[in-house]
Amino acid sequence: MKKNLMTVLILALVIVNIVLTAITMFSVTSTNSKTAELVGNIATVLDLELAPPGQEAAPPVSLADTEVFDLGSMTMLLKTGENGAQKYLQCSISLSVNTKHDDYKAYGSAEKLTANASLIKDAISTVVGTYTEDDCINNRDALKADILKAIQDLYGSDFVYQVAISDVAIG
Repeated sequence: MKKNLMTVLILALVIVNIVLTAITMFSVTSTNSKTAELVGNIATVLDLELAPPGQEAAPPVSLADTEVFDLGSMTMLLKTGENGAQKYLQCSISLSVNTKHDDYKAYGSAEKLTANASLIKDAISTVVGTYTEDDCINNRDALKADILKAIQDLYGSDFVYQVAISDVAIG
């Protein structure tokens, strides 16, 4: 009789354990789905902020649709640093142009870019002139972004989608 009573007690405890586990699973699952939805909403908001308000992020341009325009070597005056010494930035700059862009025929051909090279170089020099030596060394990505923005503002178009800076020397 004691064995049967113990068996019934163990069976009752197993059933209670299964019921409590099921309740816990349902409550955790609903909370987990709400958390996943919240994370999804936050991720959506962050993705929307990658592009300026009202615009979608531009799809990446393939290498087959890219033409590189080399501006050559440029020597530009940098903003005076904390030590007061005047420094120069010498580098080679090239622009990546999207050949499939609507404005490519109007602005982006090599002949048109060559004709406007002095305007482009002036825009680049103006941007570089706002950077100190330390800024150029530590924030090259910001420098590239500012140069790209200046060129896009000059043309009023984003057919130039990337700026490459190489052979950098500061002195």
